[in-house]
Amino acid sequence: MHYYSNLLSAFQLVTAPTNLVYCFVGVFMGTLIGVLPGIGPVGAMAILLPVTFGISPVTAVIMLAGIYYGAQYGGSTTSILVNIPGEASTVVTCLDGYQMARKGRAGPALGIAALGSFIGGTFSLIGLMFLAVPLSEVALKFGPPEYFALMCLGMTLVIYLAKGSLIKAAVMMVFGLILGTVGTDNISGKLRFDFGIEELLEGIHLVPLVMGLFGVSEVLVNIEKALGSRTVLKTKLRNLFPNVEDWKKSTGPIIRGSLLGFFLGILPGGGAILSSFVSYTTEKRISKHPEEFGYGAIEGVAGPETANNAATGGAFIPLMALGIPPNAVMALLFGALLIHGIAPGPLFIPTHPDIFYGTIASMYIGNMMLLILNLPLIGLWVKLLRVPGQILFPLILLFCLIGAYSVNNSLFDVMVMVVFGTVGYVLRKYEYEEAPLVLAFILGPMLETAFRQSLIISDGQLSVFFTRPISCGALVISVALFLLSGVGFFRRVRAKVTQIGEE
Repeated sequence: MHYYSNLLSAFQLVTAPTNLVYCFVGVFMGTLIGVLPGIGPVGAMAILLPVTFGISPVTAVIMLAGIYYGAQYGGSTTSILVNIPGEASTVVTCLDGYQMARKGRAGPALGIAALGSFIGGTFSLIGLMFLAVPLSEVALKFGPPEYFALMCLGMTLVIYLAKGSLIKAAVMMVFGLILGTVGTDNISGKLRFDFGIEELLEGIHLVPLVMGLFGVSEVLVNIEKALGSRTVLKTKLRNLFPNVEDWKKSTGPIIRGSLLGFFLGILPGGGAILSSFVSYTTEKRISKHPEEFGYGAIEGVAGPETANNAATGGAFIPLMALGIPPNAVMALLFGALLIHGIAPGPLFIPTHPDIFYGTIASMYIGNMMLLILNLPLIGLWVKLLRVPGQILFPLILLFCLIGAYSVNNSLFDVMVMVVFGTVGYVLRKYEYEEAPLVLAFILGPMLETAFRQSLIISDGQLSVFFTRPISCGALVISVALFLLSGVGFFRRVRAKVTQIGEE
C-alpha cells in the first residue's frame, strides 16, 4: 500500500503551482526540441541545466525529465510531415509516417503516434513504480566488486549496441574514461592531468562538456546541412483521431511496443533508439502483409512510437535503483542530481521518496499535457518547422554561452565548451558517437573508486571479483559480449576484404 500513499503525496507535491509550471515548461521544450530537427534532448537538457541550480531537486528533475519524454512525442511530427527525424528514435517513423502523409493520411499518422506514445509512456511509469523499489532493495546488498562489475557490463553493452563502428565506440569510451580522471584523485588526493591549471583541480565540469559536445557541435553540423531550406509537406490535417480500422491494426503493435520499449529501455545503451527499431522489425516480421511496410502501414508508426516512449520510463530504473545511467540523457540527469548533492543508487528511493515518486507523478501529468500539446496544437508545430536556421542557431549558441558561464561565473568554462564543441564537430564529421564518451566520463570516477575499494577490502587480490556470484556473472557476460562484438567486427572486415579481392 505504500506505493499508493507515496504516489498520492507525490501528486499533491507535483500539483503545486511551481512544479506544474516547470513540468509544462519541460514537456513544451521537449516537444519543441523534438519538432525542430537538430539539437536533440541531450543538447536541450545541457543548455537548460544551469536553470535548475536555483530550484529544488524534485522540480529540477521534473523539468529535465519532461524534456526527455517530450522530445519523443515531438520527433514524430517532423518524421511524418518533413521526412526528417526530429529525434534519432523517430528515424523508422519516417518510413511509413511520411508515406501516410503523402496519401493524405497525415492526421491519423500523427494521431496514432501521439496516442501510442501516451499509452507506452503510461505503461512504462507503472513498470517503473513497481520494479525500481524491489531492485533498489536487492542492490543494498551490493558491495564495491558488484558495482564495478555492473558498470563494466553497462559500458560493454553501450559498445555492443553502438550504432556505428565497434572500434570507434571503444575509442570514445576510453577517451571519456581519461577525461574523468582529470583533477584531484578521490582516494589519494593527488593531482592528475591538471597541467598546472587551477580551474582543473576539481576536474572538467559536466555542463560545459555536454553543451559543447551536443549543443555547439550540433549547430555547426546543421549549418552545413542548411536546415533552413527544409520544406514541410503541404497537406490538410484532418481526422486526427484514428478510425476503427486503424485501431484494429494498431492495438497489437501498441501492446508489443509498450513491452519491448520498457524492457529494452532498462538496458544500458538500449533506450528509445533500439526500442523503436526492434519494434518496427518485429511488426514487419509478424505482419500478414509485410509488403505494405514502407508504403504507409499504420502499424509501422504505432509500434515504434509507442516503444520509444515506453523506453523513457524503463531508463529511469537503473538510474534510480542502481545509480547507473543507461544512456546519455540519464547521465545528464545523474549529473543534475549530483550538482544538488544527491547521489542516485540503492539508498536513493528510501532517502528521497519525494524525488522518486514526484518524478513518476509528474510524468503521469506530463504525458497528459503532451497529449493536449500534440493534437490540438499540431498547427503551431507545423509553423515552427518553418523557422529558418539563421534565426534558430544563433539563439542556441547564445543560450550555450550563457549556460556555460553561469555554472561558476567562469570564462574558463566557456573556453571548455568551445573546445568540446570543436571536438564534437570533428567527431561527428568522422562518425564517432558522443554518447559512450559522456557515459564513460560520468561512470569513470565511480568505476575507478569501486575498483580500488574492492582491492583495498581484498588486500589487493583480483580474485574478489570472481569469488562473488553477481560480480563474476556480470564480468563473464561483459567478456562474452565484447568477444561477440569482436567476432562480428572481424567477419565484416573479412567480407569487405573478400569483396575487394573479387573485384
